[in-house]
Amino acid sequence: MRRVVVTGLGVISPVGNDIDTFWKNIVAGVNGIDLITKFDVTNFSVKIAGQVKDFDPTKYMDPKAARHSALFCQYAVAAAKQAAEDCGIDFKALSDEDRYRYGCTVSSGVGGIDVTENEVKRMVTNNTSRVSPFSIPEMISNMAAGTIGIEHGLRGPNFGVVSACASGLHAIGIAFRSIKYGEADVMFAGGTEAPICPVSVAGFAAMHALSTRNDDPKTASRPFDKDRNGFVMGEGGAVIVLEEYEHAKARGAKIYCELAGFGETCDAHHMTAPMPGGVAGAHAMKTAMKEAGVAPEQVDYINAHGTSTPMNDKTETALVKAALGEELARKVSISSTKSMTGHLLGGAGALETVVCALAIRDNVIPPTINYTTPDPECDLDYTPNQARQRTVKVALNNALGFGGHNACIALKAL
Repeated sequence: MRRVVVTGLGVISPVGNDIDTFWKNIVAGVNGIDLITKFDVTNFSVKIAGQVKDFDPTKYMDPKAARHSALFCQYAVAAAKQAAEDCGIDFKALSDEDRYRYGCTVSSGVGGIDVTENEVKRMVTNNTSRVSPFSIPEMISNMAAGTIGIEHGLRGPNFGVVSACASGLHAIGIAFRSIKYGEADVMFAGGTEAPICPVSVAGFAAMHALSTRNDDPKTASRPFDKDRNGFVMGEGGAVIVLEEYEHAKARGAKIYCELAGFGETCDAHHMTAPMPGGVAGAHAMKTAMKEAGVAPEQVDYINAHGTSTPMNDKTETALVKAALGEELARKVSISSTKSMTGHLLGGAGALETVVCALAIRDNVIPPTINYTTPDPECDLDYTPNQARQRTVKVALNNALGFGGHNACIALKAL
């Protein structure tokens, strides 16, 4: 089978809009969560989120194209441009035939939900059937992948998958398979989300899924802590470049790590609640490790889904134990970087794949900040509050989505 490596990274996030800033802040435990400024939250029970700061889409795309692209799509295009520059491929120089060997799978959980909200509001307020002719292409989730394809001339596999908060990781896993099984040589892959709008915040709040720690936003996201009371919504996008190993080696590419395994399962249990004990999620982890040729004792780091909800963190602790065995689960380093970025929904798995690649490069475990009160049901090593130096040869990244979707990838140092 063909081997797949990571050769480019790009990110737009609440803690930085380029890889160097993002990683420096993640390692330092910088928190990107604060009061929402995108709309008036006076009458909302939830008033906090991880917002992207100082983002200018015209740095990455034509101003006219930016005006007719939803924010989630702009984040994806920006992250892909960064990843393209990072990988060093001259996409403009590709032959027509080569372009069919280059593709893109970039996903979003809710797509242009802000566009949908605004167009419905316009129709109701003005008592009209008229909407923007750009409304449909702006709101549909696949447009992130489509626009990246247009920007870089990618004619190979190109689409987005929707699996709620597992969307970004599923996109990376599918891109991995496209290369591994010979359908493509190079793939952009990742996830993106811009969900911080009234209907989205209100909807998740109505489910009691969000933290209401409005008086102290910086400590609101506290994965695995006993006093956690919900996740904090985040926004942004992350895109990586995956490449067939011999293709990358032939051009002298910088290689971050190898993507060696992918597992995906479904709880088949409940629309929103995870399966008790995390059995299906554990199976996804085992599948990823098996494909990667990794034994449980070889795993150095797990970037947990770690949302800071009571059910998720307890269940994920159980599924890590089920996947690795209780003794080995206590030895592995785990962290949830959502404690700093908030939860990017469909973009989360992609953003956290970037974290794993950089953890392997620098041999550092990023922290889970805001961890102050241990929970007896969450009793593993979550790297509390301070980053830690540790050799990272194997990293796993988990993503769990509403609907029972579970995904896991295994990354290895070369």
